Amino acid sequence: MGFLINEELRNILKIPLGELFPIFDDAVNIIKDADFLISVGDATTKNLLESKIFPNLAIIDNRIQREEHDFEFFHAENILTVNNAPGTITDALWETIKTAISYANNEYQLIVVKGEEDLAVLPCILLAPENSVILYGQPNEGLVLVNSTDLKDVAKSYMDKFDEL
Repeated sequence: MGFLINEELRNILKIPLGELFPIFDDAVNIIKDADFLISVGDATTKNLLESKIFPNLAIIDNRIQREEHDFEFFHAENILTVNNAPGTITDALWETIKTAISYANNEYQLIVVKGEEDLAVLPCILLAPENSVILYGQPNEGLVLVNSTDLKDVAKSYMDKFDEL
């Protein structure tokens, strides 16, 4: 089983889930204060690393706005790979995020998604420790910063709107 996005939800998710920062550097002080930090997306993770900020968990798919790329990532104690087709949240992705978060307290974790990681922010919100900071990119708009505790109910309601795989 898993979850498949539908048109209603696709339109809803075009709106940022949290605070939008058009300029990455404007969010750095808030990000640095995070007790637990998750980055979803290659550009977001790259910007963090260039700022010498290391997320507890990074989720990437080796693509930036659908264009393939390769760049060096930070050393992660665990590198997990998972298949996740575009427009879906598979059970495998959900379980991989859950596993990585459970190991991430004292070690850096990296999940490399074969397919697409765009929707991973929703399970991250639901699975992350209380008051975690979750970052993702809003294409052509900037960085979105989400507090996991503030959005658990919203994320749950969005998950209820998905079609089943």
